[in-house]
Amino acid sequence: MLENCRWLSANTLITLFFLTITSIFAPVLADGNASSGASAHILQAELALQSNEYLKATIEYRKAAELSNSVELARKATRLGFSYGFNDEALLSAKRWVKLDKDSDEARAFLGQLYFRLDDLRNSRRQFERLIKADPDDPGKRLLSLLGYLSDERQPERADKLMRVLAKPYPDSAMAHYAVAVLALQAGEVEHAKERATRAMELDPDYDRPKLLYARALMFEGEKDKAIEYLAHLIGDSPQPDPDARMELALMYMLTGRDDDALSQVNQVLLEQGGRLDALRLMAIINFRLERLDAAWDDFEDLLASGEYRMDALYYLARIADYREQYDRAVLLYKEVLYGSNTVFSQRRASALLAHQLDDVDGAFKLLDDFAAASPNNAVEVVALKAQLLISLERYDEGLALFDMAIKYRPDNQNMVLGRAELLLRIGRIDEAVIEYRQALKRWPDSASALNALGYTLADRTDQFEEAEELIRKALEIEPESPAIIDSLGWVLHKLGRHEKALVELQKAYERLPDHEVASHIVEVLAVLERRDEALELLESAEKKSPDSGLLRNVRERFFPPTP
Repeated sequence: MLENCRWLSANTLITLFFLTITSIFAPVLADGNASSGASAHILQAELALQSNEYLKATIEYRKAAELSNSVELARKATRLGFSYGFNDEALLSAKRWVKLDKDSDEARAFLGQLYFRLDDLRNSRRQFERLIKADPDDPGKRLLSLLGYLSDERQPERADKLMRVLAKPYPDSAMAHYAVAVLALQAGEVEHAKERATRAMELDPDYDRPKLLYARALMFEGEKDKAIEYLAHLIGDSPQPDPDARMELALMYMLTGRDDDALSQVNQVLLEQGGRLDALRLMAIINFRLERLDAAWDDFEDLLASGEYRMDALYYLARIADYREQYDRAVLLYKEVLYGSNTVFSQRRASALLAHQLDDVDGAFKLLDDFAAASPNNAVEVVALKAQLLISLERYDEGLALFDMAIKYRPDNQNMVLGRAELLLRIGRIDEAVIEYRQALKRWPDSASALNALGYTLADRTDQFEEAEELIRKALEIEPESPAIIDSLGWVLHKLGRHEKALVELQKAYERLPDHEVASHIVEVLAVLERRDEALELLESAEKKSPDSGLLRNVRERFFPPTP
């Protein structure tokens, strides 16, 4: 629904002033008495952007919009505040935009989205209802168009509640029931999702999406065999099997570790629809998972050449180059990943490679600054990334100061708060980190992340093992399938001397997340249990995947030191 936007800043004040006058001030100057005040605020906003003062820039643009009758200025002020996540300011600008252009669907979409972010579902519903009613012949499609946005906001319970209300007037629309089912499943309301998917199938038996969602709901319940059987029958019973069903079945095979079976389904799709790029993407990912890196590289290069799934292709090509220690190439690829779920990891990894492998610290910070300019919605996250980079360079005071700035921008962002505590841990300020984790847990008492962070820290860095176990088990009640929390449980059981039970949990975590940290835990437990051959085999395998892991290096030094 919304486009990504790019904000360009001038290199000098003269150029900045010229660009501002020509591209922005022209519509403002037509406003008579308001023009000088609006122009001053715009200039202040642009100067603030030059200094990465994102909140100040947002406020100044909002003030300029309030003094101007320019629709374009109100639009820019709204988009700026929305991108940087300063929702209260963006809401004021969006209201101004709607006042100036009452017939703008885009303005009302922003207004609805901002009310949603601020948990004002009543007003959010009113704005979205107007958009839905603008197309009375096909409200189901309008509801489906909201799915991407509502999913991206990562507020599944809130999104589920809103969608149910929006869909209520359309009980005979299969698409409306399907839209509700999608968000209900994301919110963990599995039974309701199944009910809505079933109703959608009854209303339109030829509509395949609800059938695939029903299978996904079975998988979500833990009924993996039933889900796979359901899809297999759906494919087998059809004279012309739906390729989407094969793709869904392939994903389920991947989730259950049956990558070869998944690849078989994808190959069948490509035989039937040779130009289907989502199938090529999935085949490339499976080859990557199976460590068939040459095949994966060729697949992702073909995908990149097609122009589709560009960010995925760049990310995995970067991962392969990184794995092969082709760091220059990896950086070039990582830094082009400007949106999507792998964006922040890519920019973090690119900056780390520049600073630590290629000895270009200035280049690392410039890369992050360029990313912030190109992707305003990630600009505050970049402040945190720069803080982490400074900490890794042992510039601790500068790093913590930047992290404090990020938290000032996002005071209610749990990940930011927990991230600062993690930085304190990394620099050895354990007592302070524990205090911050405890404060975070008071703010978010039902947060699995906060419970696990404090529990793992107590298990790993203190001797408060009983409290650690209690916290971790509470986290596991909230997110029973989380590999990170399962790993934490295994680790605290090891600390408590219950090594056999610890190993069971750690191996369960490793099946879900073959990560170097989990591997280091398993190696240590195996070594303590005197199963040294198994420990060494796993250690060597993990070192191939993560050759720079300090955790793996540590367990090798402690349990498998070099022979004199």
